[in-house]
Amino acid sequence: MTANDSAPAAAASTPAVLVLEDGRIFRGRSYGATGTALGEAVFATGMTGYQETITDPSYARQLVVQTAPHIGNTGVNKDDAESRRIWVAGYIVRDAARRASNWRSERSLDEELVDQGIVGIQGVDTRAITRHLREHKTMRAGIFSGEAAGATDKELVDTVLASAPMEGSRLAEEVSVDEAYTVEPADWGWEGEPRFSIAAIDLGIKRMTPIRFAERGVRVHVLPATATLEDVKAVNPDGVFMSNGPGDPATADSQVNLLRSVLDAKLPYFGICFGNQILGRALGFGTYKLRYGHRGINQPVMDRRTGKVEITSQNHGFAVDAPLEGATQAPEERFGRVEVSHVSLNDDVVEGLYCLDIPAFSVQYHPEAASGPHDAAYLFDRFIELMADTKNADTKTADTKTATDSKTEDKK
Repeated sequence: MTANDSAPAAAASTPAVLVLEDGRIFRGRSYGATGTALGEAVFATGMTGYQETITDPSYARQLVVQTAPHIGNTGVNKDDAESRRIWVAGYIVRDAARRASNWRSERSLDEELVDQGIVGIQGVDTRAITRHLREHKTMRAGIFSGEAAGATDKELVDTVLASAPMEGSRLAEEVSVDEAYTVEPADWGWEGEPRFSIAAIDLGIKRMTPIRFAERGVRVHVLPATATLEDVKAVNPDGVFMSNGPGDPATADSQVNLLRSVLDAKLPYFGICFGNQILGRALGFGTYKLRYGHRGINQPVMDRRTGKVEITSQNHGFAVDAPLEGATQAPEERFGRVEVSHVSLNDDVVEGLYCLDIPAFSVQYHPEAASGPHDAAYLFDRFIELMADTKNADTKTADTKTATDSKTEDKK
């Protein structure tokens, strides 16, 4: 992506064009930085939370279409960012706010886009774009503004067609942290000693996820996407967590191998989004690309274990290919039986996996509610219960072994 530092007011009068790989073209005005942005065009259906959306690392290399028509009215602030920077490759909105108005606002959204070099377009029919993507699937696209928009339509389409597709893209390492860090419960209102400690593999983790653990008394050691089993064992965790993240799960061989080692060690595991797909692969299931994915904070999911329907926050374009009905033997037989625990009520996509013979489960959505509903907050508590049950079982086993050893010695 290339961009310059043109002021938002000047950019708003600069022509811009959105070009899809199938040749469909939408013309509007520049929003944010001017230049060229290439990526996969996707749509997000959330009515609120645009700052959390654009700072979600799972949107790396994607041009995000906001279906909500009015964007930017509450500005941006440092507290609502879900990572260290904006990760969307480009931004597509219908009506950009002319002025931010909110007591928490620290600056306007378009100023933030300019400062971070994010090329966007405004004044386009986002409903028509969304309908086109639903009917024809997500596809590569480009936003061109300023001098870049002066090329012929054919030249612009050729530029889009020359860009990298999302299939086969390995992106988690690009968005992950380089150095490990720790989130302490005491910093987030927890009194007393931590209840548990976990290793969280950052594949594109959102800021609020380790905070949700810390609020419940869990010390979180956030490790880079390149972490090894030795790195995990070095923090002596009670459980392992794998986060959301961008890219094709078929490329995540190193993370899949790490997770298989974790499962072999009987360490409790919880994964969300990308972490759900990695669990699926670790168990031996395949993954596939969805036609247009699930992105937004209003996605209905059935928790089959409780019968409850949750409204969830999601951001994924790939899914696990696993049998929907009943328990089944994992293709990697040493991991035992697994069942689909959650399912999308829109299209029956697998939204969660639960292992029956090892301490592991995952969901395809984001339970940290940033931004989004709080329906799925119980999943953090479920993981804590799983770690507690595993620790208690290990303690009982150790006590039994000790008692048995003592009786053996007495007989001698």
